[in-house]
Amino acid sequence: MNAPDPQLQDDPYIGRYERSAGHGAEWWRVTLSDRPQMYRIEHGRDEAPANIDTVVDLENLKSKLQKWHREGFLRPGDKEAPVAGEGRNGFLKDLKRAAPGKAIFATLSQPDHATTLIGTVEMPLGHAGPLVPRLNPAYLFPGRFADILQDIVENRRVMLIGHTGAGKTSLIEQVAARSQHGVLRANMNGQTTIGDFVGFWTVKGGETLWVDGVLPTAMREGLWLVVDEIDFAEPSILAVLTAVLEPHGRLLLKEKGNELVAPHASFRLFATANAVGAMSIYRHLYQGANLMNEAFLDRWRVYLMDYLSPEEEAEVLMRTLGARITPPMANTLAAIAADCRAAFAREDLASAFSTRRLLDWADLMLRSGDPERAAGPAIYAKVSAEDAALIRSIIRHHIAFDD
Repeated sequence: MNAPDPQLQDDPYIGRYERSAGHGAEWWRVTLSDRPQMYRIEHGRDEAPANIDTVVDLENLKSKLQKWHREGFLRPGDKEAPVAGEGRNGFLKDLKRAAPGKAIFATLSQPDHATTLIGTVEMPLGHAGPLVPRLNPAYLFPGRFADILQDIVENRRVMLIGHTGAGKTSLIEQVAARSQHGVLRANMNGQTTIGDFVGFWTVKGGETLWVDGVLPTAMREGLWLVVDEIDFAEPSILAVLTAVLEPHGRLLLKEKGNELVAPHASFRLFATANAVGAMSIYRHLYQGANLMNEAFLDRWRVYLMDYLSPEEEAEVLMRTLGARITPPMANTLAAIAADCRAAFAREDLASAFSTRRLLDWADLMLRSGDPERAAGPAIYAKVSAEDAALIRSIIRHHIAFDD
């Protein structure tokens, strides 16, 4: 055997690591191995012989040292470590002490700016204008939306994913309506070109003029921009978006002599998608949807939006329709919507069942007094004959008709 190199005796990892164990002590001992670049580790209790004796390399040793430190093993003179066994459990304790912390990124405005309470989050107010969405007083903000609301305050880029009719865009619009921020929408499903999005040159009255697209307009004026169905966007639009995905990212208008557009403090960027990330398994239901790479998605906070629960949807029905609808009626209609959505998830139905559709059906039903008659223009005429037949059977499962 080769003797250990004397110059390595000052190695910082060498030594005995102990922790109290009942009336005795448990220990690990690290010494140099007779094999180059290797360490011998032993484990035991009190003065008993070692019950573990093995050789590891430096990388393996460092991992073990971190584990021992978490478990409370110390060398004389080391700083106090967590109590034995607390390393795993101590994380949440530390987190609770640290949270809530300050936002990493800038908020919408200065702390002394006027705010309004939305759910449990204080949202700074914008300036009223024609682009502020119409307020829906019956809109419900469940507690699970709190993180999304806080991300808006902190100037995060928020992407909402979920099935059609899950309320992705309406959430953003109703936050904006309550906080008085103007909203622009750019629909990527074949309705918005790169010129519409970024801008273009045009001739007017014999003069060549530049016309800003929705992105630079929103950035300059401090509007909220919603890029709807971003999974259908052209690659050129995604490339432009990437430049402004950072909270203070600027837009380079190459077509306008490389002009730089800096974002207004109130500018916010949102996206919605049907078949991205966790929703990718449903891509076959949304023909033409594009794949989104992880590098692009990592620039967003991505939230999966599901439909309201039957209890929440019944509450929305009662808040919207008031005394015209009774709680049992609202619960029945919410249960019908839930069953239709379950059929859609099983792919028994080709179309989703949105809260908007449910409200329209309920409103027409209360006017006519006939659920089946109301379902004609509100539901059946919007779907295939096969879907209409299945939805009719679900309705009749919950409502007894006088045939």
